[in-house]
Formats: sequence, structure tokens, C-alpha cells
Amino acid sequence: MSAGRRVILTRPSSDSQAWRHGLEAAGHSVREWPLIDIAPVPLTQRAHDILSDWFSYQAVMFVSRNAVTHTFTQDTPVAGAHGTRCWATGPGTRQALLDAGVAVELIDAPAADAGQFDTEALWQVVQAGLVPAKPVLILRGSEADQADSAAEGVGRDWLAQQLSRAGVPVDTLAVYQRACPVWDREQTARASLAATDASVWVFSSSQAIVYLQKLLPAKDWSAAIAIATHERIGSAASRMGAGRVLVCKPVLGALLASLESLA
Repeated sequence: MSAGRRVILTRPSSDSQAWRHGLEAAGHSVREWPLIDIAPVPLTQRAHDILSDWFSYQAVMFVSRNAVTHTFTQDTPVAGAHGTRCWATGPGTRQALLDAGVAVELIDAPAADAGQFDTEALWQVVQAGLVPAKPVLILRGSEADQADSAAEGVGRDWLAQQLSRAGVPVDTLAVYQRACPVWDREQTARASLAATDASVWVFSSSQAIVYLQKLLPAKDWSAAIAIATHERIGSAASRMGAGRVLVCKPVLGALLASLESLA
């Protein structure tokens, strides 16, 4: 086994604890520097109307663990009643649904050994069972500096486009918001050093990379090492200028294997 690395986890703190414990157990030194601040959004009348009509949807798709936790802290119906299916793209979101009380047989997600965990993999799972003309609700996050219309998730992502082409109406709703964290001078200095000292940055969101560039706008990342949990995130890290980028699935075992490969 290779010597332990200094690993920087950039996911929101609520998502990183299992990874931190596993990495430390494997001999790595872990720093938690969340690059996305997560906060609830106000429950607007539109949001209340949509969530009150939960059972008119054939499925509710949760884009992340945060979409689950922030939905079930609001005035929402009991998940799974009347057979409403819940969609997840990965194991973290699936586990959050189970923790929220959703019956396992009502959760659609890529298999644990799937080649990737994203909307494309989820689409392969759900497309055959779609009911035309019956809508799907997508619960997602928004950016804190967006206008109200955008904050309600009006944008059409890849999955929404596939659903629409299949004759399935789509509603989208933001149930949490993402914002760039605020770093003091000491944190900024530590992060700047970590771009050059062989620390390994772990990115599970392209937005985190956008925020990192805002926090360190003039930084040269050519000496940095990054592990990304999806090809698209890896591409964002490469565009930032990271000197070495590895891609792995967003599960602890794959992350540990990637760290081992750096030896």
C-alpha cells in the first residue's frame, strides 16, 4: 500500500463524513474544505402547490442527497404513498431516500455496480417504464445569485429533455440553493499552498470548481492533483488547469483505488 496522502474533500460537509472516515482508516490525512455552501430556499406558493400535488407525478427525481434532505424538512407528503416512484442517480441519494422512509421497492437508481452514476445511467433504468403524458417532478438546487425564475429550476437539463422527447411533461423545482463559500485570509493561503504541495483535491461537482476559481482567481493549478467523480467534472478540472486529473466513481472504494494509483 502506498503512503497516505493529504486529501481535500470539497463536497458539502453533510455529504463527506463517510468518505472522511474511510480515508482516514486507510491512512490518509483529510481536510474538509466544502466549496459549496448549501441552504434551504423559501417555500414559495409555487413550491407549495407543486409539493402538495406530489401524487399526480409518476415519479419524483432527486438530483442529490441535498435535494432529499431539504425536501423532507419542508411541508411535503409522505414519500411513496400511492406508489409515487423516487429516482436517484447515485448511492448517496438512494441512501438518503431510504433514510427518509421511502420504500426500497419504490426507488429507481443505477445498480451499485453500474459503470457510472449520473442521469444517463438513470435513464437506462427508468425509460422502459415511463407512462406517456403523466408528469415527472425534478427536485434540484439553484445558485444563490440567480434570479427568482431561475432559482425555481426552470432550466431544462439532459434528463428533462429526454423525458420531453418521450412525451412526458416535466416540472422542476429548486428545494435548496448553492452558494460560493466565504474564505478568510488564512483559509485562502492554505488552499493556495495545497495547489502545489501534492495534496489531492477531490471534486464531486463542476460547480465546486467554478467556485474554487472565484476564490483563487489568479492561481496556477498546473502542479495540482485532482480526482473527479465524473468525466464532466474531470473535464472542468482540466479546464481549470489541474496538472493531473483522475476520474473515478463517487464511491469510497473507487476513491481509495484512485489514491493508490497515484503511488
